[in-house]
Amino acid sequence: MTDDVIDLMLGKLDLTQKVRLLSGATTWRTADEPAVELRQMVMSDGPAGVRGEAWDERRTSVLLPSASAIGALWDEELTVRLGRVLAAEAARKGVDIVLAPTLNLHRTPLGGRHFECFSEDPELTGRTGAALIRGIQGAGAAATAKHYVANDSESERMHVDVRVPERVLREVYLAPFEAAVDAGVWLVMAGYNSVNGATMTASSLLAEPLKDDWGFDGVVVSDWGALRSTTGPALAALDLAMPGPQGPWDAGLAQAVKDGLVPEEVIDDKVRRLLRLARRLHALGPRRPRRVPASTSRDTRKLLRQTVAAGSVLLRNHGVLPLDRAALSTVAVIGAHAASPRVQGGGSAGVFDSGTVSPLNGIRAGLRGHARVVHVPGPSLGAPPAPLDPDRCSNPRSGEPGVLLRLLDAAGHELYAEHRLSGRQLEPPVIPGTHTVEVSALIKAETTGEWTFGVAGFGHMSITIDDRIVLDGEFPCTTDDPAIVHVTPPLHTAQATISTKHPVHLVARRELVPGAGRATIVAAAPPEREATAALAEAVEAARNADAAIVVVGTTEHTETEGYDRTDLSLGGHQNALVHAVAAVNPRTVAVVNSGGPVELPWREEAGAVLLTWFPGQEAGSGLADMLFGLVEPGGRLPTTWAASLSDAPVTRSQPVEGRLDYEEGLHIGYRAWARAKSEPAYWFGHGEGYTTWEYGVVSAPAQVTEGIPFNVGVQLRNTGARPGREVVQVYLARPDSAVERPAIWFAGYAAVHAEAGAATTAVVEIPARALRHWSEDEQSWRTEAGAYRIMVGRSVGHLTWHGELDVQEAE
Repeated sequence: MTDDVIDLMLGKLDLTQKVRLLSGATTWRTADEPAVELRQMVMSDGPAGVRGEAWDERRTSVLLPSASAIGALWDEELTVRLGRVLAAEAARKGVDIVLAPTLNLHRTPLGGRHFECFSEDPELTGRTGAALIRGIQGAGAAATAKHYVANDSESERMHVDVRVPERVLREVYLAPFEAAVDAGVWLVMAGYNSVNGATMTASSLLAEPLKDDWGFDGVVVSDWGALRSTTGPALAALDLAMPGPQGPWDAGLAQAVKDGLVPEEVIDDKVRRLLRLARRLHALGPRRPRRVPASTSRDTRKLLRQTVAAGSVLLRNHGVLPLDRAALSTVAVIGAHAASPRVQGGGSAGVFDSGTVSPLNGIRAGLRGHARVVHVPGPSLGAPPAPLDPDRCSNPRSGEPGVLLRLLDAAGHELYAEHRLSGRQLEPPVIPGTHTVEVSALIKAETTGEWTFGVAGFGHMSITIDDRIVLDGEFPCTTDDPAIVHVTPPLHTAQATISTKHPVHLVARRELVPGAGRATIVAAAPPEREATAALAEAVEAARNADAAIVVVGTTEHTETEGYDRTDLSLGGHQNALVHAVAAVNPRTVAVVNSGGPVELPWREEAGAVLLTWFPGQEAGSGLADMLFGLVEPGGRLPTTWAASLSDAPVTRSQPVEGRLDYEEGLHIGYRAWARAKSEPAYWFGHGEGYTTWEYGVVSAPAQVTEGIPFNVGVQLRNTGARPGREVVQVYLARPDSAVERPAIWFAGYAAVHAEAGAATTAVVEIPARALRHWSEDEQSWRTEAGAYRIMVGRSVGHLTWHGELDVQEAE
């Protein structure tokens, strides 16, 4: 179907019909239009898994590693395969449009949504995002590049005005989106924030450079609830307002056209783009099944298991890893995260996964028949209680594991009831007359003492334990952030003494308040163990083991959408735990389970430090493969890690009077460290493996012409005793530039594999864009002629070859 045919379809629609198509029909669906045989198109969050249209723990999803783990792959072929998994999941759930990838940058280590973004570097982010887009769209679903643009922190994200110079915007923050357009992305999502005084849904940046300069022919969709006016966004090239119905365009866009405020040809362009998207998704005409690559659940789990190892970064290894299973008799697995890992970040991108393998279970499986595994949880994490799950509670009506969900009218009479599996009910069903959502359960009180109970939501809420009121109050909604209102409402807690080991009856109620959502989360936690005793138990287990594996990490309350972090601490007693275990067992492996940077004050004490990020549902299986040498950790850091927050050069994420200035300009991440001539804990690009490499002859051109890409060849030899993978990185510098430049910037990479003792050659393709800069005066890209430095190595902090590159002007 050609654009000419789309124009014929457009001619069949009157103004009312056209405007109706430009707002969502529901929270997750676009409008249909029988006059042109247009069906609804379904959207879903999707960076780490495709949830579908409902938050329902009974409808599980395949859960990939977090975007920061994918950014650590430095492997576009594997990223394409992960995109195909997302497309297959979309097809399974009846979803057309996947709201991924997120192309914002790791500007500061305090960014709360760090886990949902790939890296701190625009080139690496662009290449990774483009690969995921190719995978998603190559398998028939639509990808969405988000959040356009400079939506790099969560503080006041609904209204913050980011101030960033035009050159910085072009070279750093817009660059990954340009790569997405080059990859053929079908949708771009405009963020909540403003840039240089204009809210993104009404920003001129939607037209230029996105649609005009780059030639984007797809749909610009608003982030959910980001549209706040009628005329401005229509004139600024926004195409689709989500969610619906009853948004600003529903009420006033047609009238704005009739009043002459918005030309009808502007509306026509938006509808034309929407119909073009529908054509790509086969949403015009009779429905036809989507073709997706044939795969099985076993194939998918195998791929996700492979990805855990491929994206994990071995930060340090003092001859401890891999562990020889034949030499082990007892292994201590220590830490609360070992049994209950953090497999995904918090917020709107969350899914109910289809079955997580914990580190503890993965290690047990890997050592079955070889060694005894002892698990000690260590001190508590100091986090609020977790939502009820089937392991801890049962339905008081049926006795089944889980909870009883009831809807009550204003008089307290039951209107509806059903069995659910979790205390996390983000979208409980609502029927006419519903006044109160109630979640009740019989709690298995395996420990007596002072328990903590909690309920999250807004409005009047209460908790009773065996008919005893422990919490009762009014909790008003003070935010318009949809992620907080609908996904992570604040948890309100109270303590109650439980003196029996018999099940206790918990009843939590939340009255529904207009405009405050209906999410209701009920949580409970037993008394915390005394920290000194818990530490002593962990030390004793480590002392009596051949090796100790300590799993530490962040919690849902420290890394989540809607909030930036205030520090980089692991929290609780986790640092003390690693210090104490490493002191008694030199074969201590510290496994870090976080989505973004954390301080590791014990990193030189542990025998090995392995970063697994939020590894998705195959967390434990992939970890065991690495620990016992079946594969090597293949990841490289996509973000520079500071030893402490005070060392980090760019940390400001909090706006002042609604404004956040990107004062650092071009210099974020490793660029800022290089500019300050400071040494981080671990550089961008860092990552060890299980073998060693010798870098040999480098073949790089002495002279290139502007606008023409070039290659850098690097000879390598695997000098270790086992096969391995090496990621060869190329960086550039321009010491005598007439314009401000980063002290060093990433230009490209290539990964190679070689058997033990074998030689190979890496060929790194350097795109012409690596040499260009944006000229604000000339409003165009320019390449400065003259001498550049070219550098090759394993990371920014480990560059083994330096050469000169003379760039000539094109004739």
